[in-house]
Amino acid sequence: MCRNIKTLFNFEPPATEEEIQAAALQFVRKISGFQTPSKANADAFHLAVEEVTAAARKLMGTLVTQAEPRSREAEAERARARNAKRFGTGEE
Repeated sequence: MCRNIKTLFNFEPPATEEEIQAAALQFVRKISGFQTPSKANADAFHLAVEEVTAAARKLMGTLVTQAEPRSREAEAERARARNAKRFGTGEE
């Protein structure tokens, strides 16, 4: 799956509408192969983004968990550590 699509469920604060829409847009871009659709495909592309956004919003609203919400800052720090290990920090 596209690396730009991030997990949105069970975070504090909860995912915003903009984050859900951005994930839907990335998903539609990935499966369609279009970064920006042609005029002929624009309506279908934008409709797909709207429908995927609605489905994602519905999913986020109905999922349940007993786990404590994750911290966005802690997740970002873990990602930075993974990237440093993977790509190096440049400090040697």
